[in-house]
Parts: sequence; structure tokens; C-alpha cells
Amino acid sequence: MHHHLLLILTLLFAVMLLVLLARKMKIAYPVFLVIAGLGISLIPGVPRLHLDPDVIFLIFLPPLLYEASWYTSWNDFWKWKRPISLLAFGLVFFTSVIVSYFTSSLIPGFSVALGFLLGGIVSPPDAVAAATVLKSVKVPKRLITILEGESLVNDASSLIVFKFALLAVITGQFSMQEAAGQFFLVAGMGIIVGLAIAHIMYAIHRFLPTSPAIDAVLTVITPYILFLTAEQFHFSGVLAVVSGGLFMSYRSHEIFRTGSTRMNMMGVWTTMIFAMNALVFILIGLQLPEIIDGLEEYSVWEAIEYGAMVSLIIILLRFIWVFPSAHVPRWLSAKARKDPSPGWKGPLIISWAGMRGVVSLATALSIPLYIDNAGTPFPGRNLIIFITFVVIFITLVFQGLTLPFVIKLIKLKEIDVVIPENEQRAGIQLRLDRIALKYINDNQYDRIHENRLLRFYKNDIELTINRLEHRLESLEADGDEKQVEVYHQLLMNIYALQRKELFALRKEKYYSDEEIRKAEIQLDLNELKITGAEH
Repeated sequence: MHHHLLLILTLLFAVMLLVLLARKMKIAYPVFLVIAGLGISLIPGVPRLHLDPDVIFLIFLPPLLYEASWYTSWNDFWKWKRPISLLAFGLVFFTSVIVSYFTSSLIPGFSVALGFLLGGIVSPPDAVAAATVLKSVKVPKRLITILEGESLVNDASSLIVFKFALLAVITGQFSMQEAAGQFFLVAGMGIIVGLAIAHIMYAIHRFLPTSPAIDAVLTVITPYILFLTAEQFHFSGVLAVVSGGLFMSYRSHEIFRTGSTRMNMMGVWTTMIFAMNALVFILIGLQLPEIIDGLEEYSVWEAIEYGAMVSLIIILLRFIWVFPSAHVPRWLSAKARKDPSPGWKGPLIISWAGMRGVVSLATALSIPLYIDNAGTPFPGRNLIIFITFVVIFITLVFQGLTLPFVIKLIKLKEIDVVIPENEQRAGIQLRLDRIALKYINDNQYDRIHENRLLRFYKNDIELTINRLEHRLESLEADGDEKQVEVYHQLLMNIYALQRKELFALRKEKYYSDEEIRKAEIQLDLNELKITGAEH
């Protein structure tokens, strides 16, 4: 027990150091961690780590999906539902079909059913990898929404394909009509289960006397309840988590009404999700020795060749699918033509952002060892796992490292009419301050002359409104982003000096630690207004 605990703590410590190194080198940490894990696994004497697929599906996958759906805008998701659906469902099935026939003709003894199995495994791109890579560059909002929306749903469609292909391999029977009907049943009921449980959790948060700590705990266990309940009835746990997460996010302003609750939840989820993501990606790299040991009848170079060819075909298939799906609907529908044309740059980035990740590896590892109780080995299991690893490594490292350079090379710009973030923030704050001023004038006007604090507050709001109105006029007049950057940097420097002053005040021991901490929290909130917008 002590040995395993020490190993886990050492791994966590190593992961944190590697993430810091990745940031220093300005490399997306999922890419860097996979490479580092692979390098560490090749060091003699390093303990072998076994990645149990149940750990991914039951421990890692629900909160990662829930967090992604929580920060997904439902309005944006619905606006771009057509390209999201074409990628999350159409491209997954298209990739699975082509990979099945390609591998059955390429690999000796590889059946079409095994090809479908492999296709279902390698078809979904990884959400975290793409999001992390794209954080370092400016990408149009439409592309971010489409990639995030695709990653929310494609895991469900690929896992459903995988389950039907697995059944076909084990039983030797497959009916497309029956599979299609089962697909809609599994997916639809998964969504219904997710929404039903989300309504229950909404009622608990909304009507019971919860505290910030209880609210945070409830949000952590909610994705597990969603996932396990749906899976218990053989429905899609992934779609249950996604639909439940979207609903809870949409209604969050009704159930989390205090700043302490939201700040507490943000701290819990930011820490938990970061640690999970980092661990998952280094575990991918550490799996290599165990995967190589399982090859048996195939040489490593043969398996690498198969993996490289499958990687090439799925990269090409994404290009073949994305470009027509971006433009053909515009030719067929006048409604689709109302939005600006994506041109060739947007589809290029969406095509190149198809990096595979941990869900693919966990799905491959979940293939059973035997197809029956007699102990008949599952055909091609070890080769499928190795090919999956090669596909993850090539797409994650090659595409992940080159994606920022491709974006900068083609000089990708916003193609939709999007109000600048600083202008949106100023406009929102102006609306809120006007509501506050109206309330004071309508309900507290008689008390303004009697209450000095109320009078100061009213004057402060009026000054803020005047300042914001002037700022919006100047933003609309010049729109100089460089001025905003200089302004933000000035504020960050001031906040740094203020933090030093608070540290000096703590040493003087004149003010209480509690009041100093409150001042620090206010500085955190002020800083978050800037860093949240930039990252």
C-alpha cells in the first residue's frame, strides 16, 4: 500500500514538473506529457504501469466531459449544430467504414468486423488536446465552438460503433438495420436520462439549504451519477453526462447565487480537471512497454508500419470529409448561406485539429481477452491496441506541435461578426450599473440624503456609468487592441505592487489577516477579469 502511494505521489510530482517545463518551452502540455511518458517508460528499471480502462471510463471520463459541457455555450452549440453533427456523427461513421475496409485489405487475417472495431476506436479526436493547443493562439470563435461541440458528442458515437463492432466480432453476426435502431435508442435514452437526473440535481441545489462546500461536492459527484445511471440501463453514459452538463450550466445562474459558491467551485474544478488531464496524458506514454509485450505474433516494425498507415488514412479522411461538409450545405440551403463562408482556412484548421487521445486508448484496452468462456483469444487484440497507440502518438505529437504554426502561417482571422471581448465586458457592466442606479432612484431616493454610504454608492455608480459610456465610445471609434494590451499590462503591474504592499501589511501585524485575505481575493477577482479574457 505504501509502495503504491509513493509511486502515485512521485508520478504526480513528476507530472507537475513536466507541465512547468512544457509551459517554459511553450509546448501544449498534453503533447509534451505523452512524449515524456514515452521517454520515461524506456528508462531501465522504471516500474510498469497498467492503465485499467475502467479507471478512464469510470473515474476520468465523466468529470472531464462534464467540465467541457459546463463551459460550452448552449447558444453557440445550437447555432453550429449542423457542422458539429456532421463531424461528431457523420465523420465518425465515415472513418469507421473506410478504416474497416482499408485495414481488412492491408493486414493479413484482419476481418471487416475487426476493422470496424479499430475504426470506432481511432475515430474520435481528443477534446483536451485540441483545446490546450489552441489556447496559445488566436482562433475564430466559430472554429473553437465547432471543435468543442464535436469533442462533446463524438466519444458517444464512437463508443456505440465500438460496442456494435465488438458484438459482431464475438457473435459473428451483424445487422445494419438493427444497429441503426439500437444506436438511436441508446443515444436518445442517454440524453433523456441525463436531463432527468440533471433536473433532480437542479432541484437539490435550488430548493435545499446547501452551502458552498456541499454545492462543490454535489457538482463533483453529479457526472458520476449521470454516467453510471445511464450505463446501468445500457444507454450512452457519455451523452447523459453531456446533456446533463449542458442543462446544469444553462441554469447555473439560478442555483449558484453567491460569489463564494462560484469561487469555491471554480477552485475545486480547476484543480481536479488539471490534475486528471495531466495524469491521463503521461499514462498514455507510460503504456508503451506493456503494449509492445502484447504484440506476440507481430514484429514491432510491422505494427508501427500498420499504425503509421492507419494514422495517414484517418488524417486524410478528415480532410476529405471536412471541406465538402463545410461548403456543400451552403450550396443546398439558403439558410446556411446567411453565415459568412468559412473559406479554406477554417476547414483546414478543423481538419488539422483531429488529434486522438486517452479515450481511444482506454477503448482499445477495454477489448476483452477472450471471445468466449472456452478461453478463445480475441483475434488481433494486441495489434489493435498497438495501432491505437501509434495513431495517438502520431496525431497528438505531429499535428499538436504543428497546429499553432499552421494557424500563424495562414494568418487566420475572425470571419463572423463578433463583438470584441473588452467591449462586451464594458457593455455588460454598463447594463448592470444602470439597473443598480434605477433601483436606487426608484426605491431609495428618499434615503439618499439621509444615508451617507448610500449617497457615496450612488455617486460611484454614476461615475462608473459615465466612464463606461466614454470607454465604449472610444472602443467603437478606434478599436485599437494594442492600447488594451498596454492598459492590461499596466493593471497587472499595479496588482503585483499591491500584492507586495499587502505582504508588508501582514508583517506589520496592524491589520487582521482576515481583512488582508479579503483584499487579496479582490485582487484575484480584478486579475481574473484580465487573465480570464486573455486565456
